[in-house]
Amino acid sequence: MNNVKFVLFSAGILLALVFVFSCSSNDDGGGNSSLSYQGKTYKTVKIGKQTWMAENLNYNASGSRCYDDLEANCAIYGRLYSWATAMGIDAKYNKEKWNGSDVKHQGICPGGWHIPSNDEWDELLIYVDNDTGGDGHNDDDDGTYYSTTAGKYLKSKSGWNDYYKSNGEDKFGFSALPGGDGLSDGFYNVGDGGYWWSSTESYGGGFAWRRRIYIDEKVSSRSDNYKGNLFSVRCVQD
Repeated sequence: MNNVKFVLFSAGILLALVFVFSCSSNDDGGGNSSLSYQGKTYKTVKIGKQTWMAENLNYNASGSRCYDDLEANCAIYGRLYSWATAMGIDAKYNKEKWNGSDVKHQGICPGGWHIPSNDEWDELLIYVDNDTGGDGHNDDDDGTYYSTTAGKYLKSKSGWNDYYKSNGEDKFGFSALPGGDGLSDGFYNVGDGGYWWSSTESYGGGFAWRRRIYIDEKVSSRSDNYKGNLFSVRCVQD
């Protein structure tokens, strides 16, 4: 009799564990799942060997802002961050060289996730181009990969200003949205441009690399920008 009770008890524990695991994983079986962080739930998606957030981060870190300081914009596009805020380091490094590692730097991302490096953005774009027959090239000066077509396949199917018929195909579920940017003299380009930080510093002390997808372009390009500017953040899994 005791053995029967033990078997039933063990089976109950096993069922409970299965239930907890299935509730926390939220995987749809197609490479898409979700992640809870700071009271918000984010869609995630596997693209090639990488798993990305399929939404812009909307974590209210100190110094972050909503476009035009309207909470409704945060609900759509996520928040905008300076580079130092995104990296979770002292604000002085918006003007100074940090010289830290850009490899799996967590920053303000949840545990097990991190700010994507320049190389990880390259990996995403190369995968998209190879899978779609798209085109890209490595820059002769720094080796960074520039895609002439990936923007089309990473853009969301809606949410972009319509005068260029510029919504994308969202083939991979990345759902890139045009969250705009915040500069020293105001906010710009919501509906027209999406800009995302990398964890990689560029040549000058006050600059880091960011990625851009713009309304009238199929490309995804890179440029170095002043770290004090405000851009979106996508986290990638470790």
